[in-house]
Amino acid sequence: MTHPAAGGLTGPPRPSSPYDHGPGPQSANLADILERVLDKGVVIAGDIRINLLDIELLTIKLRLLVASVDKAKEMGIDWWEHDPSLSSRAARPERSLADENERLRAEIAALKAADRRPEP
Repeated sequence: MTHPAAGGLTGPPRPSSPYDHGPGPQSANLADILERVLDKGVVIAGDIRINLLDIELLTIKLRLLVASVDKAKEMGIDWWEHDPSLSSRAARPERSLADENERLRAEIAALKAADRRPEP
């Protein structure tokens, strides 16, 4: 099987696949690039510092990881599974709201009782 030469007279050039390893520049469409990024993962890191006369006013440290969920789990990153505000399967705190209110009322009563004691 033969393929027409790129730009030849026998027909339109064959679109190149991003996985071709032939000579010359390779092209990839956006979906291929996104697939590669999610499969491999990309880390973007940077610091922004604002100084005025050698006095540090502001420092912002940026750390960004772009990867698929499967790749992130493979790297040991799974914080979204343990955060109760993000996952219904995450473990809830042991105390219920009623228990927390009871504990706070007991602390307030103890503080009021200590405040009423006469000083020696």
